[in-house]
Amino acid sequence: MKSSWPEGNRAGGPEGVRAGEPRVPTAIAVTSADLALPAQDERTMPAVVLRDLDSRPLDQTLLEVQGVLDQFGYLVVLCSKATPEPVLRRLHTLRSLLESDRIAVFRPELPPLGVAVLARQLRQLATCDLSPGVLASAGRLLTHYIHAGAVLGSVARLDHVPVGLKAHAKSWVPGAQFAVVAHPEPQLVKAVQGATLKGPEFSTWMLLARGQLQSDWITGFAKDWGVHGLRETPLPAESPAWWGTGRMIEFCGYLADLSVLYQLVTSVRQSSCHWCGLDVIGDRCVFCSASPPEHPSPPPRALQGRTPA
Repeated sequence: MKSSWPEGNRAGGPEGVRAGEPRVPTAIAVTSADLALPAQDERTMPAVVLRDLDSRPLDQTLLEVQGVLDQFGYLVVLCSKATPEPVLRRLHTLRSLLESDRIAVFRPELPPLGVAVLARQLRQLATCDLSPGVLASAGRLLTHYIHAGAVLGSVARLDHVPVGLKAHAKSWVPGAQFAVVAHPEPQLVKAVQGATLKGPEFSTWMLLARGQLQSDWITGFAKDWGVHGLRETPLPAESPAWWGTGRMIEFCGYLADLSVLYQLVTSVRQSSCHWCGLDVIGDRCVFCSASPPEHPSPPPRALQGRTPA
């Protein structure tokens, strides 16, 4: 199988390549094509799309994932909380049959459009000198910098953001629209002139995915957030299930600059996973799910150095 790894980008930070350095590449995968956003530059790795995992024969999907591992070495699969359970079961079955600790399944607390944005950020970082464990755990770090929400025609079936009784009642009024931020901090307001939502304290781009809803409010809202610009993409198929309605416009504020993403990740202290040995950032290895061992508290100073009787 011919590798699709871009020649000349096998190592190095965002400013260039340090030739000759050995590196094991890491593939970033999604479970549907609508989560594989277009690359923003020529360096961004293409996404591996694991289509129809729950409907294709097991041996076919097994060969596909084995081929990805043979080509890249490590595989990080991102999926949302709305990903169907049969797809998740198939992913874990494949990981078990391959007896591989080189496959990570990551389900961040983000709506589907946010998952797609995070997957693209990891695809950008996959061209840099980050080890598989650090790249995989970078997903947990970068999640904190993604502001994901939607304009909804109804919040009656919204489960991921607290909704009061008053908002529930208003959602039955014809023409009512609500603006919601699900991450990083839940917010909900009625989408009327003058209403706004607390945004990021840093400059972002905004990505829109339009469903079955028309709203002029979103344009003024983007100006309030001071985004660099707006881009649009088709609505992910999982979004209506996540938000509880297809009458929506999903949005996501995110960092697009590779050098900023790289600086964020490399500024965090790295450590080795005590279970699998991979270098990681944060308190949990995404590949083996091991947390740091809990060390017993040291004995009181008066007892230190004494031998038990």
